[in-house]
Amino acid sequence: MNPIFSVGIQSLWDELRHMPAGGVWWISTDRNEDAISLVNQTIAAQERDAKVAVIAMGENPKKIFSLNDECGPDKVRLFSMPDGQDGLYFLPRDIQCSIDPHHYLVVLKCANNAWQNISTEKLRLWLEKINKWVRDQNCTLLVVSPGSNNDKQFSFLMSEYRSLFGLASIRHQADSHLYDIAFWCNEKGVSARQQLSLKHIDDEWHLAQQEETVVQPRNDEKRILSHVAVLEGAPALSEHWSLFDTNEALFNEARNTQAATIVFSLTQNNQIESIARQIHTLRRQRGSVLKIVVRENTTSLRATDERLLLGCGANMVIPWNAPLSRCLTLLESIQGQQFNRHVPEDITTLLSMTQPMKLRGYQKWDTFCDAVSNMMSNTLLPADGKGVMVALRPVPGIRIEQALTLCRPNRTGDIMTIGDNRLVLFLSFCRINDLDTALNHIFPLPTGDIFSNRMIWFEDNLISAEIVQMKQLAPEQWGKPLLVASDTKPVLNATHDGHVWRRVPEPLRLLSDAEERASS
Repeated sequence: MNPIFSVGIQSLWDELRHMPAGGVWWISTDRNEDAISLVNQTIAAQERDAKVAVIAMGENPKKIFSLNDECGPDKVRLFSMPDGQDGLYFLPRDIQCSIDPHHYLVVLKCANNAWQNISTEKLRLWLEKINKWVRDQNCTLLVVSPGSNNDKQFSFLMSEYRSLFGLASIRHQADSHLYDIAFWCNEKGVSARQQLSLKHIDDEWHLAQQEETVVQPRNDEKRILSHVAVLEGAPALSEHWSLFDTNEALFNEARNTQAATIVFSLTQNNQIESIARQIHTLRRQRGSVLKIVVRENTTSLRATDERLLLGCGANMVIPWNAPLSRCLTLLESIQGQQFNRHVPEDITTLLSMTQPMKLRGYQKWDTFCDAVSNMMSNTLLPADGKGVMVALRPVPGIRIEQALTLCRPNRTGDIMTIGDNRLVLFLSFCRINDLDTALNHIFPLPTGDIFSNRMIWFEDNLISAEIVQMKQLAPEQWGKPLLVASDTKPVLNATHDGHVWRRVPEPLRLLSDAEERASS
């Protein structure tokens, strides 16, 4: 008969505690001391005749692990392994050199932040390999992984249910701990999306209160957690509203919700990435029923930023010019809504794919074509909304190289090139109805005075087709920008900024009438 081992949390019911032989379980903690305590209590929770092996990564196991005289197994095999990738990869081989792991509970206590420099693809392969080894040896592996920022890893592991039988985390709070179970599968069935409060008393883990052995109901649909700035100084509108001074405090409270409405406040452009990461964590870990909204309190969002927030899992982004009454109506409109768009497990994919072009200004003809082609093939960007491409021919008397000197794009992602007597511009995420406005910002003179005609492409298939034609242009027909003579300093008082000479203004003092008469 296969043995069944237990997690060292007292009063926890069997559906969330048992770990039968033949599976891999993973528990993350945000503090190293919590991981050590959990391992010690897990050792003490086993039967007297249980076979237990404990591996300490980067630490001396004799200094951090101990046997309880009153409970736990009679003997525990202790091992140490170096803090590095090689130790993890050779873990199965090294264990079998010392013991026969059949019917063993093997506890791997990782070093603090041990996985932060290991890619998700390598972690996936390691899990597949270790899962196969555990099934072949008919043993149980519990991985206890401490780390200061486990959200990214935890979001990834939620999709690895084929290799993991259970995934949970212990997060430290002011005077308690939150035990967050993503999923837990054993002989009692499958449990998922459970959150329990734990108390750490005398180095022992206890449930803060006795819980019913049922799935936690989504009884917080009416709750609205909001940044205080969203209400523009108004008090909480009802007993269902909770206001927070910072987005970080709002995020920490939102991690305890199931189906509430979360409203972040965006006031500066540099907040976008942090809010995006918080939204991604909530959507990946708390599920599709949570309603997540971002209200732009001051104008700071570009179209790319809005797409990033929506791609990370936000239900809605409310623009800065929407009055408070309109904002409340929009919040009411998403009640009962379920999020059904795909959110990638790694937010770096979203960050790179929703902001794909880091180029700006003049590019060689082939570089321009490749950059626009890559953007058109980006499946995460909206169809027919990736930008506008426009080809401009100068009026007679103006060379195309001269027209290029007047083209001064300011936004990252706006690029241009010259060839075949044309100036070709690609304005990323520009809408067709905003084209004239964009061109007026790019050129210091009216475009009608510089160019005789223009051609415009704004649909993906038309832009892609034109890029195919442009790639067939021979290199000798590619244009080159005018050379800037930077080796000769002009006679005027000027400085060179690395690109061009700029004249230094000279202060002039105007004489008063009396001074002018005196000088004459």
